[in-house]
Amino acid sequence: MPRLSPDNIQRAQELMSLYPDARSALIPVLHVLQEQDGYLSEEGMQHVAEIFGLTAAEVRGTASFYDLFHFEPVGRYLVAVCTNIACMLQGAYRLLEHIEERLGIAPGGTTPDGMFSLEDAECLALCGNAPCVTVNWRFFGDVDPEGFDRLVEDLRAGRLDDEVPPHGTLSRVRRSVGLTAGVDAAWDGSAPARPKDRAALEDGTVAERPPAASPPQAVDLSTRRSTPATASLEAAHLGES
Repeated sequence: MPRLSPDNIQRAQELMSLYPDARSALIPVLHVLQEQDGYLSEEGMQHVAEIFGLTAAEVRGTASFYDLFHFEPVGRYLVAVCTNIACMLQGAYRLLEHIEERLGIAPGGTTPDGMFSLEDAECLALCGNAPCVTVNWRFFGDVDPEGFDRLVEDLRAGRLDDEVPPHGTLSRVRRSVGLTAGVDAAWDGSAPARPKDRAALEDGTVAERPPAASPPQAVDLSTRRSTPATASLEAAHLGES
């Protein structure tokens, strides 16, 4: 399902409504796409670009800055092994070697059954429980080879489904609170949702937003004060002195 599903298009609209500039929701919407497909496909990013009124290159350029996004299919479970200093001192490289043998893959690889992908992580921020791993960004600390084997068995058997969702799911709790910036109720496929000069009231009616405030006045660079206020402030200061 490379393009966003109708339900995920609605989720994208809800996320966009939280920001005065809809483009600010680009990264959250990309996470929705990755949750849907497990990675960011070219067609999926093109669809997101259409929703935001951007080019596919702009979307990919943004996503490629973050290592949480993947552009090729990965396994149902993405296993990341921390090899930074705290974990290294606690045997992280021995653990990584064991994991490579247990799964039959090296970092960057995926098992033939599509269940596991493996990463060598710089730091996972669980130094107090070194060595640590994450599975789909869920933390497991004090992991030794035997503990990892039990973890694999539990994942394969589905015993951790409530704790570890498929790759791409950051949170299974859908956001349902918060102020909205006010955007088009529906996206017609031709233009991105844009903030409207209206505000939804609690009873469902729509009221016009108050007119924007006057533009800020020029600033006197020598004092960092707005020019009309400078003279009166200086006069008051001189009067006190």
